[in-house]
Amino acid sequence: MARRPVQFSQHHARAVWIGAQKLDVAAPFGQGPEAVRLAVEHLGYVQIDTINVIERCHHHILFNRIPAYRRADLNVAQSIDKTVFEYWTHALSYVPTRDLKFFLPAMKDHRDNPVRWSSSVTPAELKKAIGRVRREGPLSIRDIDEEPVEKEHLWASRKPSKKALQRGFYNGQLAIAGRAGMVKTYDLMDRHFGWDRSPRPATENQIVDYLIDRALTAQGIVSLDSICYLAAPRKAAVAQKIEQRVRARKLVGVSIEGAAKTAYWAKPETIEQLPPTPELTHILSPFDPLIIQRKRTAAFFGYDHLFEAYVTKEKRKLGYFALPVLCGDEIVAAIDLKADRQQNKLLIQNWVWTDAGDPPRHQPIIDEELERFERFQLAVGEAVDTSE
Repeated sequence: MARRPVQFSQHHARAVWIGAQKLDVAAPFGQGPEAVRLAVEHLGYVQIDTINVIERCHHHILFNRIPAYRRADLNVAQSIDKTVFEYWTHALSYVPTRDLKFFLPAMKDHRDNPVRWSSSVTPAELKKAIGRVRREGPLSIRDIDEEPVEKEHLWASRKPSKKALQRGFYNGQLAIAGRAGMVKTYDLMDRHFGWDRSPRPATENQIVDYLIDRALTAQGIVSLDSICYLAAPRKAAVAQKIEQRVRARKLVGVSIEGAAKTAYWAKPETIEQLPPTPELTHILSPFDPLIIQRKRTAAFFGYDHLFEAYVTKEKRKLGYFALPVLCGDEIVAAIDLKADRQQNKLLIQNWVWTDAGDPPRHQPIIDEELERFERFQLAVGEAVDTSE
């Protein structure tokens, strides 16, 4: 007989997820480049995005879990220790190098079936770009002088070689060896990692297990949608694997108060442990793993985040780049912030309280966290990423 799902209150479910995200402990990973490795390995990936009205989201996400985080720590992890690398998850992200084998099949698939935007790169252009990197060493687009062309879209480069370098990257022939802001430096994949022989690619069965385990580690309580976020083609295989784990008593069904229509699962040890009530305050990126899956965030927190960077100003409700504020186990506000780097201060563009917000109680706590957040944003004595 199938075991009935374990009933979780929203409060309990939030505590499990916040704990799995390591937002309930002040410094769960320590500090320095090693902390970056540990954080990325635990979260599974850290999303990269170009928006920089405040510090870019990859630094922001790490800062919320590494209070002593310095931007140089990520550079060391990527370019020197090589414990993290860049590739596509649901978006371009930092991923643990230990997990690279799970991405090799996607690289091969891209070589065989390039996506539309890169399919216009000819074999000769790709060969030329890779050959130049092989001869000259790691290169960024700034190292290449060539006749500019018209941009195909807003985010395109006027240098034709950029698309060829990107094609080589998604093919797995090139790795992003380092960054200066959003300017990538490419090197041969094998040379960057010092391989004599490339790792063996994971099988599809191993990838499905990896996706489930990654979600269980970073989320605590998982659903089919949360495991397969923007990866719908794998849902059938993931569902089958979950069923096998449930039968083997390696997973237990969970029903969350107010979200009974969605099936959730957790490990037995997660069910048995009573998580402590989170008490910390965090100003989160809209790309933070706690926020990026909007339906999940709404189900757990009763909060519907609005990402309005591409909404006209007069139609915005929260602001251009509103940041959700987590106090304890509730999202109590959304604050639209902007770093004025010339005046060396953080500007509050808009402040919206949620239904869970209690201004007399939460305002002093948030103000204190804003001071710490401002120090991180302006980073006195540290190079700040302002490049486009």
